[in-house]
Amino acid sequence: MADVAERAGVSTMTVSRALRKGGSIAAETQRRIIAAVDELGYVLDQTAGTLSSKRSGFIAALIPSINNSNFSDTARGVTEAVEGRDLQLLLGYTDYLVQKEERLVESMLRRRPEGIIVTGGRHTERTRRLLLDADIPVVETWDIPADPVGHVVGFSNADAAGKLVHDLHARGYRNIGFIGGSSNRDTRGADRRLGYTRAIAELGLPRSRVISFGKPPISMEQGGQAIVHLISQWPDVDAAVCVSDLSAFGAVMECHRRGWSVPGRIGIAGFGDFEVSRCCHPRITTVSIDGFGIGHAAAELLLRAIEGRRRQTPIAPEVMLVPFHVIQREST
Repeated sequence: MADVAERAGVSTMTVSRALRKGGSIAAETQRRIIAAVDELGYVLDQTAGTLSSKRSGFIAALIPSINNSNFSDTARGVTEAVEGRDLQLLLGYTDYLVQKEERLVESMLRRRPEGIIVTGGRHTERTRRLLLDADIPVVETWDIPADPVGHVVGFSNADAAGKLVHDLHARGYRNIGFIGGSSNRDTRGADRRLGYTRAIAELGLPRSRVISFGKPPISMEQGGQAIVHLISQWPDVDAAVCVSDLSAFGAVMECHRRGWSVPGRIGIAGFGDFEVSRCCHPRITTVSIDGFGIGHAAAELLLRAIEGRRRQTPIAPEVMLVPFHVIQREST
């Protein structure tokens, strides 16, 4: 800043005022300062201002993966809500690992965000403590946690999967299996499996038929391999609920290769309403979730919470339930 001041022929305080919003500087002086900044490639260090005002000018958001269209839509929703609001978004990817989420939360909190959005309601004890001790607005998404850290924008993955099983039952399916990952790394996938087993019990169906295959999130290829295991282990199975549309697509393709009619031999359903489920032949029955809407609503709620803190009128914790819909298509 001293170099800029010397180049422009003004004091460092005048440079500081010129580079911060609301500064009252003569137009010609402002022009000289901006020219000096451009010539020297100077970037204003906002750290000191952040410490004094508690306004860093950015928020953080963590999602499991950018490759999953649901979560990329969520990131788009957050971005659109924040755009034009004098806040920047710092985005991180957890790879479905709570340990990586912990490291990212710690790293982002060092940069003093004004608020943070996280995916899911299950965290390590240390992550939870970090979020609570940060004393900033927190929004948990894509879940309904039993003990929220702060605000919530989400839905019950267990209820959504259970609704799908009930809908399949209403269409005449009785021997319904489930295809998911081999661990609880994806907690939302684990909840969907729970919703499936609960629905099977509620409907009085003979027994659960669960295939745990591959580390979550399971791929198209793994979905294809899992459907073979499912049918081999339970030849009477007449429908498969897959933890996501990607694994459902892989299952449908493997059935085509083996000459198993879908839905004649077996009905297949997914979760997420990905584009692939709408373009597949047959098109895949699925649970539709508005990922973009979740991100947008979470960001809007976070912004309201941030504004409340700035005005010293904090808002009470809110739980916003996001609707889900079972979409019946040709695969069942």
